[in-house]
Amino acid sequence: MKHLFALTLGAALVCSPAIAQQAFGPLMTSADLVAAQSATDNLLVVDIRAAEGGYADGHIEGSVNAPYGLFRGPAENPGQLPTEAILSEILSTIGATPDRPTVVVYQGKDITDFGAAARIYWTLKSSGVSQIAILNGGINAWSADGMSLSADPVTVQPSQFDVAFSDQWLATAGDVQAVLDGNDTALLLDARSESFWAGEQAHPAAARPGTLPQSQYFEHAGWFSGGPAIIDATAARALAQDQGFTAADQLISFCNTGHWAATNWFALSELAGIDNVKLYPESMVGWSNNGYEMANVPGPVRNLWNQIKSVF
Repeated sequence: MKHLFALTLGAALVCSPAIAQQAFGPLMTSADLVAAQSATDNLLVVDIRAAEGGYADGHIEGSVNAPYGLFRGPAENPGQLPTEAILSEILSTIGATPDRPTVVVYQGKDITDFGAAARIYWTLKSSGVSQIAILNGGINAWSADGMSLSADPVTVQPSQFDVAFSDQWLATAGDVQAVLDGNDTALLLDARSESFWAGEQAHPAAARPGTLPQSQYFEHAGWFSGGPAIIDATAARALAQDQGFTAADQLISFCNTGHWAATNWFALSELAGIDNVKLYPESMVGWSNNGYEMANVPGPVRNLWNQIKSVF
């Protein structure tokens, strides 16, 4: 049984790096981005903030706007994955191509905000974009580093991007059910806080509170250290080792709507280098609204978990 609670960093986990992310990304500092802008003629910087009150008020010069909501589902199922046709239209409109280096920029106001960037990163990677990075700390970090913002409009040269969405990092409800039925093996990892995992709290769009049967939890907040920027790859590998993860593990990351779960996916897959990590995008809202089996962790079991936590 893995103890998924301790946040102490230890020795580095030795495992293979994430696919196609060795030379570019997965994280960039402000200085890294400035260097990439100078060295890369066709760099695409995608600002995922809302236009009003975000991008329009000041953005990195030359960056294009593609608000997070474009990549999300409807209000009743926010984690729902857009169709390949919709993704093709979005990515073509912003000028993305599979081989164009792309940097995802978000606000960086808090640790929850990182989940938006991680979800877009996962979507781009699964759509076939081979070089992707996230500006760690987002616009807030960029400004804090003394970098300037622009309010000038940006002219976008559209591309032709026909998305064939990969299932390599995608978990469906069927994949989850296969684990529950014993037909596949994976750790079902809840990225939410203990109150959600225990069934004491629920997302407004969920049919009922609870978690996936057989799941354990590691809250997405564990990947941050004193601010909204996520820890680096060395620290993530060490933390993954402390939690008992190995390169051979198969994991399915979930939360309420595939937002916090994207942070766990990114940290484990792209930073810690564990290859077989999948994201269940619809997560507990989609799962509960489809009437699938749910679990609530009873008080005595939670007390046992808390005793385990206190030891580590």
